[in-house]
Amino acid sequence: MAFTPKTAPYSGRIHAVTLGTGDKAITIGGQNVLPFYTFDAAIEHAPKIGVEISDAAENWTVPGLAEFYAGCTTMAQRAKKAETLEGVDFVCLNFESADPNGAGRSVAACVADARAVAESCTLPLVILGSRNVEKDGQLFAALAEALQGKNVLIMSAKNENYKTVGASVALAYGQKVGAETADDINLAKQLNIMLKGMSVKPESIVMDIGTAAVGYGYEYAASTFDRIRLAALQQGDSDLQMPILAVASLDAWSVKESTATEEDEPAWGSLEERAIHMEVATAAADLTGGADAVVMRHPKAIAAVKQFITELV
Repeated sequence: MAFTPKTAPYSGRIHAVTLGTGDKAITIGGQNVLPFYTFDAAIEHAPKIGVEISDAAENWTVPGLAEFYAGCTTMAQRAKKAETLEGVDFVCLNFESADPNGAGRSVAACVADARAVAESCTLPLVILGSRNVEKDGQLFAALAEALQGKNVLIMSAKNENYKTVGASVALAYGQKVGAETADDINLAKQLNIMLKGMSVKPESIVMDIGTAAVGYGYEYAASTFDRIRLAALQQGDSDLQMPILAVASLDAWSVKESTATEEDEPAWGSLEERAIHMEVATAAADLTGGADAVVMRHPKAIAAVKQFITELV
């Protein structure tokens, strides 16, 4: 007698959120099973990979990155180059230099960069700000206006500025908005409720629930991913049924394994190889935990994670 396995899709479902326009638009979320549980139900929208483009990319000195972007001097040129990478579904612009405690680039300069990228790049756009709450409130409003009609995702609204960001990004200009919290299911749910209370549609919200480089307290991130995804699917919690985007690159490239020179740590081997392995491990952990999209940086790491997704979906 043939064995017929029982399937167990959940009644709860993750909202499907579309980014971008036209033929290159992507959809994240939409599934009603745990990550990669294709034996329970088909996963209509496979997890997506974004490539990080920083306005401080001149600090990216590892040989592979420097070689790939050789000759590119602007964000638009780097974005155009990045979209040639196999496996990349969207471009993530990181305006870290806008931080007033750092380089303090002006909002106008960031907007000019974003417009140039939008004109030269065909992939959907995700926007990261300076991580300064006050500056990001100004920056996100200006970017949402400048990129009208592009259906971009702007990351992220926080508890301190969700009213400003939610109103300007989602309500005024119809863009998608990220809801950022730090490894806490209750905070994630509360922020989603507050955004929905402002009449931001669930289909316009993507969660950034926090992540970490593997080995650096990742168990907190892992437990948050698991609890949120089970609450959304198993318990049908509508306040947690938004897709999750994890910015793996920022954490993976900031830890000692990815920054310590070969002179300082000769026993650790190649700095670039270490960083690639850290980024692959972090992104893969995020995806198996429940992330519907990850942001990455190194071409070799992106290729490895793309293969990982393809073989599991």
